Amino acid sequence: MTALKSRIEKSSAAFRSIGEAASELGLETHVLRYWETRFPKDVRPVKRPDGRRMFRPEDMDALRAIRALVHERGMTLKGAKTILAEQGIEAVLNGSVKLGAVEPPTSPARELQESVARAFGALEASGDAPRKERLEGALRELSDIKSRIDALRARRVA
Repeated sequence: MTALKSRIEKSSAAFRSIGEAASELGLETHVLRYWETRFPKDVRPVKRPDGRRMFRPEDMDALRAIRALVHERGMTLKGAKTILAEQGIEAVLNGSVKLGAVEPPTSPARELQESVARAFGALEASGDAPRKERLEGALRELSDIKSRIDALRARRVA
C-alpha cells in the first residue's frame, strides 16, 4: 500500500474490499469468507465481475455484530446466528442485546434429576416406604455410575 493510500480514509458509506474490511475489523480475510458462508442472510457482499468481494456498509455492521458476539462475548457461531435472528444487528451494535433470552438446551441428565426429584416428592407426600427405598437404591446406583463416568473422563483428559 502506498503512503498516499494509507492516509486516505474512506467514508462510512463506502464499499470495502475484503482486505480493507478485515483490516478495519481486526480479523483475517479467511474469517470473513467463512462468516459469509455461516451468515448468508446478514453478510452478502457484492461480487464484482472479476470475483472480488465488496462489503457494503450493512455488511460491515453485520460483521461488527458477529465479531462482538463471538470474539468479545465468547459465543459460538450458532449462538450468534440465533441472537442476530431473534434480536437483530442493531441490538448487538447498540448494546441492548439480551443474552439470556435464549433458553439453554435441556440435557438428559438434568431431565433425569428432575424426574427423580419429582418422584421423591410424590413419595414423601404419599408415605410409600418400600417404593421410596427402591428409588433410593436406584439413585445410589446412578450416582455410582456417574462418578465412574466422571473418573473415566478425568483420566481421558489427563
